[in-house]
Amino acid sequence: MYRAISRLLLYSDLGENEILVCLARILRDWERGGCDRDELAGRINAQVKRLLDLSTACGFNKNLWHCYLTWLLMTNHNSFTATCERVGAREGSVNNFAKSDFAVFRRLFEYDFSPIEKDLGISCLSAICDYRAIAKRERLYNRDISAQVQTLCAKLEQTKDEEEMFSVLTDYYRQYGYGTFAMNRAFRIRPSGDGVEFLPISNIDRVVLDDLLGYDKQKAELRRNTEAFLAGNAANNVLLYGDAGTGKSTSVKALINEYYDCGLRMIEIYKHQFRDLSAVLAEIKNRNYRFIIFIDDLSFEENEVEYKFLKAVIEGGVETRPDNVLIYATSNRRHLIRETWNDRNDMEHHGDIHRSDTVEEKLSLAARFGVSINYNAPTPKEFRQIVLFLAQKHGIDMPEQELLAKANTWEVRHGGFSGRVAQQFIQYLQSEQ
Repeated sequence: MYRAISRLLLYSDLGENEILVCLARILRDWERGGCDRDELAGRINAQVKRLLDLSTACGFNKNLWHCYLTWLLMTNHNSFTATCERVGAREGSVNNFAKSDFAVFRRLFEYDFSPIEKDLGISCLSAICDYRAIAKRERLYNRDISAQVQTLCAKLEQTKDEEEMFSVLTDYYRQYGYGTFAMNRAFRIRPSGDGVEFLPISNIDRVVLDDLLGYDKQKAELRRNTEAFLAGNAANNVLLYGDAGTGKSTSVKALINEYYDCGLRMIEIYKHQFRDLSAVLAEIKNRNYRFIIFIDDLSFEENEVEYKFLKAVIEGGVETRPDNVLIYATSNRRHLIRETWNDRNDMEHHGDIHRSDTVEEKLSLAARFGVSINYNAPTPKEFRQIVLFLAQKHGIDMPEQELLAKANTWEVRHGGFSGRVAQQFIQYLQSEQ
């Protein structure tokens, strides 16, 4: 195994602590002899445990060894995977290097662990090659990664040589890309050194726009702008504003489920992270995806100045916003920043002589969103329609008149007409049943 992975070229940057590299060193030490057999068995067990932990997090099943090698091929960053991302294979000498590496991976797929197991008296390596995972809750693993790994693994197991592996893998890179952006729909960020680290959000809400009753014009405008963006045409940053609980955030989250296969990815950031926006753009500007930076519940109080960082990123900084990035924000405030009547008084106020200039400064952030979509609270009639729709969707068995009477009582006690109040009412009925 150690001799095999030493032949890797494009996929050689695996890291000294990678499971494959650690196992290869153990097998090399065993072949050379002179090592304590109990120590070798312990080292193998440690790597098998790491593989089991990875399999649990990613939802591997059946042949965990094949799933792991497939996962390495899916996540490795090199010149070949970067070239193939979202476009597929192109003619070039790098293809020959890739096929040579795939021949190595074919040998690894077929590696026989029985000699070392027989000598050391262990069976854990054979066990992971014929494994049945325990059924577990979806929150314990990433469903998207599990589906992609197992689907691609099954295709690679059917290939006969490196030429077929090349075809299967380049098709995968064309459809999904590589690395964490290929296997996940949405991300959060955290600072890491001079840049940022992208943290996948697993098991996101699988809502689609059709799940949101009403707001047809708003959804149509959101689709139009997003589809233009995905097609590489001119598109605008979007501000969704209006009453609380009307589905603004749901509409944005639905986009990632509907357009994930088209290369759309979402990065959710919070107000305190606006200083990291430049680092985020630097990381994603050269990737062949379309990114929506999602800012939920965006608003600023009078003394908060973080909006200045956002203004510079959206429009106005020296470096232009990349073509593959848009910003979608939701807010209960149309103009995002709290205003007072004193802002409209040109008389001196707290040392600021021209207060009308302050108004322009505060409104300038909202003006940088080229598309503004208003989500008004539903009327009583629309609220009743939402309740009936959700009750049917979730299997609530109750006479319509009784259901609406209870919904009206709930609405009075829980904050008025909105889709969120209707959803909470239906959840309450589900808990009773």
